[in-house]
Parts: sequence; C-alpha cells; structure tokens
Amino acid sequence: MYTQEITINNEVGLHARPATFFIQKANEFKSGIWVEKDERRVNAKSLLGVLSLGIVKGTTITLIADGSDEKEAVAALAELVENNFGE
Repeated sequence: MYTQEITINNEVGLHARPATFFIQKANEFKSGIWVEKDERRVNAKSLLGVLSLGIVKGTTITLIADGSDEKEAVAALAELVENNFGE
C-alpha cells in the first residue's frame, strides 16, 4: 500500500470536469485506488464517490493505492492535481 497527501489548488476543486479527468486517470491503473478526506474513503475510480467528498480548493486529500502499479498510480494522480487538471 502506498499513500500520499496532496492539496487541491484549482479554483473549482474536484468537481465535474476535473473529477472526470481524475477518474479517467485512476482507471488507467490496475491497483485499487482510494481518495480519503476527513476519514471518509471512496473509490477513486467512482465519479459519484469522488464527487460525494465535496472537495474544494485548499482541501488536503490522501491518495491511497494498493497493487502492482500503486506508486505509479499515486504519482500520476498527484501530477494531475499539481497541474490543476490541465486547466
């Protein structure tokens, strides 16, 4: 299992379009991937799950991955967040 904390810095947070990009990236990996906020953990490959966390600008989340490509998955998702989802 591999984890990394990251802060969401784009203006709209992890909603609608950015969440879609996030989920598409998560689905590129075989590992199980979760997003955790305030002790709530959801599947990072589920749009409804990610949206249900209500992640806004300035929120710190934890990315958690478990599987054969866990480090690559967390690194790719962290890079996507750091680059503000390409916006």
